[in-house]
Amino acid sequence: MSMTTTTQPIQFFHRGRIVDVSGVHPTRSVLDWLREDARCTGTKEGCNEGDCGACTVVIGELADPGEKGAVGGLRLQVVNACIQFLPTLHGKALFTVEDLKAQCSHGHDAQQHDKHPVQRLHPVQQAMVDCHGSQCGFCTPGFVMSLWSTYEHHQEGQTRPTRQQLADDLSGNLCRCTGYRPILDAGQRMFDLPAVRLDTQPVVEALTALRHDRTFEYAAPLGQRLDHFHAPTTLAELAALREAKPAAQLLAGSTDVGLWVNKQFRDLGDIIYVGDVAEMKAIEERADELYLGAGASLESAFAALARRIPSLTDVWLRFASPPIRNAGTIGGNVANGSPIGDSPPVLMALDAEIELRRGSQLRRMPLPDFYVDYMKNRLEPGEFVQGLAVPKAALTRQVRAYKISKRFDCDISALCGGFAIELDGDVVKEVRLAFGGMAAIVKRAANAEAALAGKPWTQATVNAAKLALAKDFTPLTDMRASADYRLQVAQNLLQRLWLETRTSDPLPVEATSVWSVMPHAVVAEGV
Repeated sequence: MSMTTTTQPIQFFHRGRIVDVSGVHPTRSVLDWLREDARCTGTKEGCNEGDCGACTVVIGELADPGEKGAVGGLRLQVVNACIQFLPTLHGKALFTVEDLKAQCSHGHDAQQHDKHPVQRLHPVQQAMVDCHGSQCGFCTPGFVMSLWSTYEHHQEGQTRPTRQQLADDLSGNLCRCTGYRPILDAGQRMFDLPAVRLDTQPVVEALTALRHDRTFEYAAPLGQRLDHFHAPTTLAELAALREAKPAAQLLAGSTDVGLWVNKQFRDLGDIIYVGDVAEMKAIEERADELYLGAGASLESAFAALARRIPSLTDVWLRFASPPIRNAGTIGGNVANGSPIGDSPPVLMALDAEIELRRGSQLRRMPLPDFYVDYMKNRLEPGEFVQGLAVPKAALTRQVRAYKISKRFDCDISALCGGFAIELDGDVVKEVRLAFGGMAAIVKRAANAEAALAGKPWTQATVNAAKLALAKDFTPLTDMRASADYRLQVAQNLLQRLWLETRTSDPLPVEATSVWSVMPHAVVAEGV
């Protein structure tokens, strides 16, 4: 069969120049290309599923004018190279541990040369050496890249992170040798060394030259078949492509789809990538709602929610890890339909509606109605999730979200609860109780809500709601938790909700937040 098709090379900035890549399959990972094709073997393969952080790299994109957190005109974000497909780099910059040596060679100004000899290592790397932050060294390049991102952002803002902020930034990097104390020491030490900064000008110039406003089309053969990678840049183009190719695989952050390829060896066929559609990333304050574009990253979407509802900060910072939150999208997490997804319980508690699009047609529905059964939803052929709308009225309620997992950071939930309650004096006026991990889908606890609505917000009422939970859910036992444990914990979370929101002597959120009590523990225990 003929292999003729319209295709463009994948172009991105790497190691000081624009590289062109053709002939690789659209699902070739950034990690495999680095190690096998570019021969940049500093980046390591560990889990190959976005959990361990050994493959952490930094992706650079042109920042919007005046964008908060930009570094010299660039938006720098850590991601896991193992689950990112190479064509998603088109028009972007890729930074790996090999780049730090080049920065060190050229990063000092003349005055610094007079005072200090040129360092052979970047301050991030030198601090790791000084603080004995590496033993076997396998995870070290990933840690270094996460620390480098932190270093650049704080040097740009002329700030220093706290020890807890460093721990949060490193929550996606796992170490099996040293423990984390010396690595956190290095994170603090790196700011004491002579500064070395990324020269962003050539990067910005290269990315400006690569800027494109038309759909990027890439194709490569798989046997006797051509697989296509389509990357539209407008919402209209995306809608038209999706309607024309309803069987194509939609790709956003690849935090789940990447595992389909790496672990399940799935054949994806044609791919439609939504990551270049700026309209899909919009987060907007509208007249009566907060609108979250489906393509908004988990990081930006939860940051927007936490700014308005500070009690969501804990679940935001515990949602996966920075590399996953930077890549993954709020729409992808919702559309995935996992019964242990962390965003649907929160959004259900906030009465969110999901917005679906097919061609030019839009429709909305309450988020709980979107899920039909395990991994089944109400999307029709050619339709996609365009956004999520949270009514502003829901933002005024008392909201809590609790994540229960075996590991505190960077772990999948055994159970996640999203709760919202509005009191009229001592009486429950409105209540929403949504749970993930308790059934085949994320859903609200209708019986428990009924046991609370219109009742006095007392211990007796809470006890009745706990009993009603047993009618709402029949949890499963699996590797993360037993059925009995899940039910008991769900009941305990209702107790915690009451303790934190009761009108008489409520327990302050700070009393149970790790981000309030941990800094003292970190200093005391040296961890």
